[in-house]
Amino acid sequence: MSTTTAAATFKSYPQSQSITMKKLLFIGTAFMMVFAIMNWKKDGGWMINETDVTNYVTGSDNSSSLRSSGLKKAANLLKEAVLKSKTINEYDSAGLPFQKKTIPSDKKYDVCIVGAGLSGAVIAERYASILDKTSLVMDLRTHIGGNCYDFREPHSGIMMNLYGAHLFHTSLDRVYKYITKWQDSTPWKRYDHTVVGWLKDKLLPIPVNINTVNGLFDSHIQTSAEMDEWLKSVQIPCEGGECKNAEEMAVSRVGKDLFDTVFKTYTKKQWDKEPKELDALVTARIPVRNDFDPRYFADKYQLLPSKGYTAWFAQVLKHRNIDVVLGIDYFDVVKSLEGRCGKTIFTGPIDGYFANSGLGKLEYRSINFEADIIQNKGFFQTHSVVNYPGPEVDFTRIVEYKHYFHQESDYTVTVKEYSTDKGDPYYPVPNPANHELYEKYRELAQKEEEQKNVYFVGRLASYKYFNMDAAIDNALNMFNTIEKHPSQPDIEDGNQEAQTQQKASTVSDSV
Repeated sequence: MSTTTAAATFKSYPQSQSITMKKLLFIGTAFMMVFAIMNWKKDGGWMINETDVTNYVTGSDNSSSLRSSGLKKAANLLKEAVLKSKTINEYDSAGLPFQKKTIPSDKKYDVCIVGAGLSGAVIAERYASILDKTSLVMDLRTHIGGNCYDFREPHSGIMMNLYGAHLFHTSLDRVYKYITKWQDSTPWKRYDHTVVGWLKDKLLPIPVNINTVNGLFDSHIQTSAEMDEWLKSVQIPCEGGECKNAEEMAVSRVGKDLFDTVFKTYTKKQWDKEPKELDALVTARIPVRNDFDPRYFADKYQLLPSKGYTAWFAQVLKHRNIDVVLGIDYFDVVKSLEGRCGKTIFTGPIDGYFANSGLGKLEYRSINFEADIIQNKGFFQTHSVVNYPGPEVDFTRIVEYKHYFHQESDYTVTVKEYSTDKGDPYYPVPNPANHELYEKYRELAQKEEEQKNVYFVGRLASYKYFNMDAAIDNALNMFNTIEKHPSQPDIEDGNQEAQTQQKASTVSDSV
């Protein structure tokens, strides 16, 4: 029998049930001790003591005695890669040919694109496929795909993201048509994402739905009408009908008790700011259900790329007109590119582009990822994502990638996520001071566009949170704007008015 973790014994519980954290810890520790004793080897092997097991379950120690030397080496390799946001292999482009760190010295391009994430890849593909124009796509990282990048962890064989779980969802028909253009080679498959969280020592659905309220407040709500009535009874309307900050917005939607339990501490951990210091939009985009629907998203299309995001990106960029160069800093080569780029698309941080302007830095939040590999044929936790909104721990959630498409392995990979203000920029911090500073950068960007044909596209360049579908939609819109709306019959059905009226989802697909 192979060694398993305590959580291997957990099963998927109905949404209406809850389990206390103390019970999980007790049951897990007990089972772990049984497995450890059963796996003891008489030929001078190992035996796990109770302290090791308890430390491992609670996360207070790495408990390396639980692992074989091979597993320990794999776990350390993964920890290092995730901690430093580096590919395990030197480069990873899913088999896509590229020039690595060198740009052809004698070649000119119609478009030079900084960033091989969603915005950069989509725009490069549109120029290549629609206008038959050439693109140079550069990225500081050593892989394609931006924050969507995923890879198969070599020891467990589990497909996982390097920068946190990414769940694709959209109600935009044009975006759906775009991502499924390569369905024959990299098919997308339906995946309905569900999340639970530890709320008052109970494992309950997030977003808030009827089961969440019943579990927290010992109520007996059964219908949407009853849920609407309950919400109305606890909601505190914003003064004058306009919510000034994230706290006022949350309380106006779910009331004080739910705000304190679900939103307050989680928001502080996520942003390192009190909810009243953040824009109302932060909590306005978090869904609240008036039924039993356990899904995190309500969009028409909810999918995952069955071969992984990186393989899909490789198909997007696989074109004779597109050169991809990885592991290169644009600012190190910008002078050598003078006169060689018809246009430049910049998808990095806008304040980084204008670092010499003296305006100061915009504020971003980043994430520290703490990964682990565990020998476990089952699952570590009941769901792919378990949130920890309370103050009991300093991480925000644990992701177990094995759940996605029910991957089979003798191991499982878990990743704890800690929000921080250091590291790669992930999320613009929405407050008045940052908005005011961004406006100054936007004015500089407008001049750069007019004078040098440099266009700023994407989340970091726009200092705006975009979900994946919104990033693709924004890139398609920018391509249309820059090139005066060329015909794109592969993704447009002629009903431009209807497509324009559709809106991208505001529910985060990565946090």
